[in-house]
Amino acid sequence: MTTKQTNVFITVKTYPTLSEKYVETVCTAGITEEGRWIRIYPVPFRMLENEHQYKKHQWMSLPLVRNAKDFRPESHRVLCTDDIVLGKEIKDWHERRQLIFHENSPVFTNVDELIAQAKDEQINLSLASFKPQEILEFVIEKTAPDWPQVKLDKLEAKSRQQTLFQTPEDIRKELNVVEKVPYHFSYRLTDVTGKERTLKIIDWEVGVLYWNCLRATNGNQEKAVQQVRQKYFDWIVKERDVYLFLGTTFEWHKRAPNPFTIIGVFYPPYQPQQRLF
Repeated sequence: MTTKQTNVFITVKTYPTLSEKYVETVCTAGITEEGRWIRIYPVPFRMLENEHQYKKHQWMSLPLVRNAKDFRPESHRVLCTDDIVLGKEIKDWHERRQLIFHENSPVFTNVDELIAQAKDEQINLSLASFKPQEILEFVIEKTAPDWPQVKLDKLEAKSRQQTLFQTPEDIRKELNVVEKVPYHFSYRLTDVTGKERTLKIIDWEVGVLYWNCLRATNGNQEKAVQQVRQKYFDWIVKERDVYLFLGTTFEWHKRAPNPFTIIGVFYPPYQPQQRLF
């Protein structure tokens, strides 16, 4: 039986997190041809073959089914990663806008409305585009420099069950665990009601930017995070038309008062008519 391929325009790749089952996973999300949000999880992205490693703003065709273990309606899983077919990369910002801002995927401006739809068990909204009223600050908070040892130990124990004769060093090398970013980055912002919120940014782009800046500054963390701030606040916020892609996690969707985090930042240039105001 042949499974139908689903075409998805990728808009979100989160920074990898550790997984006991998959070593590490990336939450991927995008817009279908019908203009609806869809989540693809779990994806062991860095373990995919090169021809299957997709980029943001790229079309991808893959066999998807609803994730029966996840109550969030947007959540799907890949039946076979070998069947991922990469499509066209969309580099034009206007074309990206047309694909993302569809009548079936409205842009929210009120966080309380988002939360209400997330908590409504008939809706369980878990992915959305959001337009902040104002971004007030790019918040940088230092956090633990390494993954929790208990998680690493569980991964090593699981790997050791399958490879009894390897040393811990061999196993760590084989696992190739992604480096943990030792900072949390957030936007402090207001929505259309004027209410202030602080939302953490967990997308791949900000994590990779930090590591690139750290190398460029010869390991100077303070200079590196200031360079991250320069892009995410001094340039993106002050010079571009900012939209935030928000998502919930399975663990916190029902438990957290506000379950949304920033899983992607979309920053096209202002359209000509917008500059008049």
